[in-house]
Amino acid sequence: MLSYFSSFWYFLKDIYTGRELLFHLVKDDFRRRYVQNYLGVLWAFVQPAITILIFWIVFEVGFKSAPVQNFPFILWLMAGILPWFYLSEAIASSTESVTSNAFFVKKTAFRLSILPIVKIASALIIHIFFIVLMLGLYLLNGYMPNLYWLQVIYYLFATIPFLLGLSWFTSSVVIFFPDLKQLVSLALQFAFWLTPIFWSLDILPMRYQWAFKINPFFYIVQGYRNALVEDIWLWQSPHLNIYYWTVTFLLFVTGGAVFKKLKPHFGDVI
Repeated sequence: MLSYFSSFWYFLKDIYTGRELLFHLVKDDFRRRYVQNYLGVLWAFVQPAITILIFWIVFEVGFKSAPVQNFPFILWLMAGILPWFYLSEAIASSTESVTSNAFFVKKTAFRLSILPIVKIASALIIHIFFIVLMLGLYLLNGYMPNLYWLQVIYYLFATIPFLLGLSWFTSSVVIFFPDLKQLVSLALQFAFWLTPIFWSLDILPMRYQWAFKINPFFYIVQGYRNALVEDIWLWQSPHLNIYYWTVTFLLFVTGGAVFKKLKPHFGDVI
């Protein structure tokens, strides 16, 4: 355990000293994903915006969905679906972070463990844009900023170690078990409907709610809603905080250990 924390300290040190390289890799990854399209990087913002627009037309205009907790349905929905967009995009792209950058594997001086960070940071750019857009829509609808909104920063920060630990695991295992890519995609589809994004946990009997709260995605999605819709402080759910950070810590340690153990064999497969 001590050797792991020592390695993690050197990892953080390398990130700081190589921050210019990391920034360049993030910028290059962001542009490379859309460079062949006429609209370029605009597609990164257009696609989620169109998805939200479709949901608004279908549920609020078509089905005349009633306000949820006195909030317009589309604003309530955005508070939950935007963190999901970020989580799912970061997980899907970081799973392929090593296989899509195979040329780095042969470079012994390059720290491969930063490749998932590049994908997570690239997806973060889009997420921050939509957070700003969402808050703008809240203002246009007469909802003024308050101290609860600041918790969005905390919940955004809370996603990073969770995503990094998970991506270290998936990005290393997928090299030896390619089917994991499809399994991750399938798991994200299940997680989407098992996470209260389109529905509120309050519709379930209290005795069943715990089964959905053990889903780590619930902590982030509900956290955004607590901050923007329900005006609930994060310390009002101490058990949920302890559970999430325990799971995140174990995932972070396990993911880092698996990546470190399998890394010497990457070159034999790629």
